[in-house]
Amino acid sequence: MDRNQVIGIVLILAMLVGYQLLVPKPAPEKQAAQKTQTTKPTTASGAAAAITKAEQPLDSAAAKAQFGDFATVATGENRDIVVENKDIKLTFSTQGGRVKEVILKNYKTYDQKPLVLIDDQRSKTLLELPTNRGKVDLHKLYYQTTAQSGTVSGQPQQIVFRAEVAPGQSVEQVYTVPAEGYVLDYDLKLNGLSSTVANGDIRFFWEDKMSQYENDLSNNRRAATIDYLTADENFEKLTEGESNQEVTVEEPVQWFTIKHKYFLAGFVAKNAPMPKADFKALVDPADSSVVKTAVADVTLPIADVKAGKGQYKFYYGPNDFQLLGSVAPEFDQNVYLGYSILKPINKYFFVPVFNLLEKFISNYGLLIIALVVFVKLLLTPLTYKSYVSMAKMRVLAPEINEIKERVGDDMAKQQSEQMKLYQEVGVSPLSGCIPVLATMPILFSLFMLFPNLIELRQKPFLWASDLSTYDAFITFPTLPFIGGHLSLFTVLMTASSIAYAYYNNQTTPTQPGPVNMKALSYVFPLMFMFVLNSYPAGLTFYYFVSNIVTITQQQLIRRFVDEDKIKAVLDENRRKSASGQAKKPGGFQALLQKQLAAAEEARKQADEAQRKAKQKK
Repeated sequence: MDRNQVIGIVLILAMLVGYQLLVPKPAPEKQAAQKTQTTKPTTASGAAAAITKAEQPLDSAAAKAQFGDFATVATGENRDIVVENKDIKLTFSTQGGRVKEVILKNYKTYDQKPLVLIDDQRSKTLLELPTNRGKVDLHKLYYQTTAQSGTVSGQPQQIVFRAEVAPGQSVEQVYTVPAEGYVLDYDLKLNGLSSTVANGDIRFFWEDKMSQYENDLSNNRRAATIDYLTADENFEKLTEGESNQEVTVEEPVQWFTIKHKYFLAGFVAKNAPMPKADFKALVDPADSSVVKTAVADVTLPIADVKAGKGQYKFYYGPNDFQLLGSVAPEFDQNVYLGYSILKPINKYFFVPVFNLLEKFISNYGLLIIALVVFVKLLLTPLTYKSYVSMAKMRVLAPEINEIKERVGDDMAKQQSEQMKLYQEVGVSPLSGCIPVLATMPILFSLFMLFPNLIELRQKPFLWASDLSTYDAFITFPTLPFIGGHLSLFTVLMTASSIAYAYYNNQTTPTQPGPVNMKALSYVFPLMFMFVLNSYPAGLTFYYFVSNIVTITQQQLIRRFVDEDKIKAVLDENRRKSASGQAKKPGGFQALLQKQLAAAEEARKQADEAQRKAKQKK
């Protein structure tokens, strides 16, 4: 197998791998831990119907019948308290003692409206407490508080909601709002209610009709999901996509998040994990006003709440890798950094380098250029080695052509003769391929990273208003494979890839084989153009700049590579090989020599068999 065939096979395999990465497929389900089904989008359960009913004023008899011992706090004044810090604006309600609305102050929607992550119309919650007279929804009670609306500065601010059920008996919900950031500490307390509360855990039900914050609804739906971490720190998530998903988790859960493409609303258990959990993500294709309906139905250990250990956290904020690590164990896994083999490259290299460059470069287009240059400088030794290998092949091109003329169309013999030549002059046909392969994990890592980098969100560069999504330079009616727009950065990336292929083809001799690799080198960029047309402009811009820098880099390297000296070295290797002075090959070369000898022996046996067959005739 010659060098170009090896490269061809590797590239085709890479294309297949890339296709798997590009086209999400449902992941195999863990039968022992979860079950998944697709159903018509409906409200998740009877609880959802209960919390979406219009609230009607209760008279004392109705309150007593519905709330039992909690009837005294089943009616009251509904008052909003607005508390904010520099990052987040929270609206609390005395009805339910709950978070009613969350606005992320540092972000806007794609159409430049305030980014309301939680609101009372789309997000419904239920906090169901088992009592001796039935279940009571604590989010339907009325609470008293001394907290006032205002801005948190300096020290965190506590907001205490207290529902006095009877003298010495109360329910307390305590929120701690930080001076900055997106994490709310939340404590749930039952004071003096031991005789009233029954056995069984508290049920926390959360339904969120997820709003659209980015321009591409289909892409939003594919990215929206529910992530969660089990007690033994296994990170899981509902399968991303545009179909309905339902999961029943049979083991305790430490935290879960309702995940948009770039934002999260999450709930974390500080102490004991949540014993049971059901998660759903429902899609109604006919309703474009809702990305997905996310439903989390979990239980909270009542023993912890009774013991004063009902301590939790809410996270309402951006899905930013730099912020999430301190929220909870493995919480930063909400930012998808690629498959396990690629994740370390992004986690320990690209993300830190990107954030380092952010400190010095405010324009993200220029930052991407700087990132390309930095990566290319690190890869210069590999690029140099690859170029030298191509130079060796150019030096050997006349001899390879002579072999073709001598053996004719016998491909097996051509391969055999070429392998002998490579062995004589000490050239490995894979020496130029390996450096190229070494760069492929970097390309795939970036392919995973850029669509999940919130740092690129709504950052403009040149004609692109947002580097985190495609630049629709031209729009038109939807067409198969390409959609309803054309991304100029993708076109530039494709043109530069073809230019790079043309440059390589001019400097690389044609090798025999069933596949015309030079022709394929022009086909692959065109295929990727259709695939990447709807990917972030930041990603295709990176690939475009990378191609330009690579061509420039090779032009510079060319000035330092003397092909006459390379020819002299190859001739010296040939002389040593002929005189037996050459070093015994090892590793791949030894394997190649062994296979070459076996192939030659097989060819001789085949020729001998043919000769004998002719003699018999």
